[in-house]
Amino acid sequence: MSTIEHFHAPETSPSAAPLSPAVRAGDFVFVSGQVPVMDEGSIAAHDIEAQTTQVMKNIEKALRLAGCEMADVCKTTAWLHDARDFGRFNKAYSAFFTPGKFPARTTSEAKLMINILVEIEAVAYKPL
Repeated sequence: MSTIEHFHAPETSPSAAPLSPAVRAGDFVFVSGQVPVMDEGSIAAHDIEAQTTQVMKNIEKALRLAGCEMADVCKTTAWLHDARDFGRFNKAYSAFFTPGKFPARTTSEAKLMINILVEIEAVAYKPL
Protein backbone atom coordinates (compact mmCIF):
# COMPACT_ATOMS: atom_id res chain seq x y z
CA MET A 1 0.00 0.00 0.00
CA SER A 2 1.35 3.40 -0.97
CA THR A 3 1.55 6.21 1.54
CA ILE A 4 2.05 9.92 1.23
CA GLU A 5 4.88 11.51 3.23
CA HIS A 6 5.21 15.25 3.90
CA PHE A 7 8.69 16.69 4.48
CA HIS A 8 9.73 19.83 6.35
CA ALA A 9 13.23 20.98 7.27
CA PRO A 10 13.77 20.06 10.94
CA GLU A 11 15.81 23.20 11.67
CA THR A 12 13.08 25.57 10.52
CA SER A 13 9.65 26.29 11.85
CA PRO A 14 6.78 25.38 9.56
CA SER A 15 6.06 27.99 6.92
CA ALA A 16 3.13 30.31 7.40
CA ALA A 17 2.09 29.19 3.93
CA PRO A 18 -0.15 26.11 3.86
CA LEU A 19 2.29 23.83 1.99
CA SER A 20 5.00 21.21 2.42
CA PRO A 21 8.36 21.85 0.71
CA ALA A 22 8.39 18.24 -0.52
CA VAL A 23 5.83 15.44 -0.64
CA ARG A 24 6.56 11.82 -1.56
CA ALA A 25 3.75 9.84 -3.18
CA GLY A 26 5.05 6.39 -4.00
CA ASP A 27 8.16 6.69 -6.14
CA PHE A 28 7.56 10.36 -6.97
CA VAL A 29 8.62 13.42 -4.97
CA PHE A 30 6.84 16.71 -5.62
CA VAL A 31 8.67 19.90 -4.65
CA SER A 32 6.48 22.94 -4.03
CA GLY A 33 7.19 26.06 -6.03
CA GLN A 34 10.42 27.50 -4.69
CA VAL A 35 11.18 31.20 -4.61
CA PRO A 36 14.55 32.98 -4.23
CA VAL A 37 14.46 33.25 -0.44
CA MET A 38 17.84 32.77 1.20
CA ASP A 39 18.42 30.91 4.47
CA GLU A 40 18.15 34.04 6.63
CA GLY A 41 14.84 34.97 5.00
CA SER A 42 15.85 37.74 2.62
CA ILE A 43 15.24 37.60 -1.12
CA ALA A 44 18.24 37.15 -3.43
CA ALA A 45 19.41 40.13 -5.49
CA HIS A 46 16.86 41.40 -8.02
CA ASP A 47 18.72 39.71 -10.89
CA ILE A 48 17.41 36.70 -12.83
CA GLU A 49 20.66 34.73 -12.59
CA ALA A 50 21.05 35.26 -8.83
CA GLN A 51 17.39 34.48 -8.17
CA THR A 52 17.37 31.38 -10.39
CA THR A 53 20.50 30.08 -8.65
CA GLN A 54 18.90 30.58 -5.23
CA VAL A 55 15.66 28.90 -6.33
CA MET A 56 17.62 25.90 -7.61
CA LYS A 57 19.53 25.66 -4.32
CA ASN A 58 16.19 25.71 -2.50
CA ILE A 59 14.95 22.90 -4.74
CA GLU A 60 18.07 20.88 -3.90
CA LYS A 61 17.36 21.34 -0.17
CA ALA A 62 13.74 20.27 -0.54
CA LEU A 63 14.78 17.21 -2.57
CA ARG A 64 17.32 16.19 0.09
CA LEU A 65 14.53 16.17 2.70
CA ALA A 66 12.96 13.32 0.72
CA GLY A 67 16.23 11.52 -0.07
CA CYS A 68 16.52 12.80 -3.64
CA GLU A 69 18.98 14.84 -5.65
CA MET A 70 18.85 16.92 -8.82
CA ALA A 71 19.64 13.89 -11.00
CA ASP A 72 16.27 12.44 -9.89
CA VAL A 73 14.30 15.41 -11.25
CA CYS A 74 12.19 14.40 -14.25
CA LYS A 75 9.98 17.52 -14.67
CA THR A 76 10.06 21.18 -13.70
CA THR A 77 7.69 24.06 -14.18
CA ALA A 78 9.07 27.59 -14.12
CA TRP A 79 7.38 30.96 -14.04
CA LEU A 80 9.30 34.07 -15.05
CA HIS A 81 8.22 37.60 -14.24
CA ASP A 82 9.59 38.75 -17.59
CA ALA A 83 9.96 36.49 -20.64
CA ARG A 84 12.89 38.63 -21.81
CA ASP A 85 14.91 36.99 -19.00
CA PHE A 86 14.52 33.56 -20.63
CA GLY A 87 18.09 33.26 -21.98
CA ARG A 88 19.79 34.30 -18.76
CA PHE A 89 17.39 32.10 -16.77
CA ASN A 90 18.34 29.11 -18.94
CA LYS A 91 22.03 29.69 -18.31
CA ALA A 92 21.64 29.69 -14.52
CA TYR A 93 19.11 26.83 -14.53
CA SER A 94 21.15 24.51 -16.74
CA ALA A 95 24.16 24.69 -14.38
CA PHE A 96 22.28 22.42 -11.95
CA PHE A 97 21.92 19.47 -14.35
CA THR A 98 24.17 17.18 -16.34
CA PRO A 99 24.30 18.38 -19.96
CA GLY A 100 22.03 16.26 -22.12
CA LYS A 101 20.08 14.97 -19.08
CA PHE A 102 17.78 17.90 -18.46
CA PRO A 103 14.31 17.25 -17.06
CA ALA A 104 11.21 17.95 -19.09
CA ARG A 105 10.19 21.56 -18.46
CA THR A 106 7.43 24.06 -18.97
CA THR A 107 8.29 27.77 -18.67
CA SER A 108 5.86 30.64 -18.85
CA GLU A 109 5.62 34.30 -18.01
CA ALA A 110 3.43 35.14 -15.04
CA LYS A 111 2.66 37.82 -12.53
CA LEU A 112 4.16 36.25 -9.41
CA MET A 113 2.67 36.50 -5.93
CA ILE A 114 5.59 38.45 -4.45
CA ASN A 115 8.16 40.83 -5.92
CA ILE A 116 10.45 38.16 -7.40
CA LEU A 117 11.65 37.25 -10.88
CA VAL A 118 11.29 33.45 -10.88
CA GLU A 119 9.52 30.53 -9.20
CA ILE A 120 10.16 26.86 -9.99
CA GLU A 121 8.52 23.60 -8.91
CA ALA A 122 9.95 20.14 -9.52
CA VAL A 123 8.94 16.51 -9.72
CA ALA A 124 11.51 13.80 -8.99
CA TYR A 125 11.36 10.06 -9.47
CA LYS A 126 13.21 7.85 -7.00
CA PRO A 127 11.93 4.33 -6.32
CA LEU A 128 11.68 3.42 -2.66
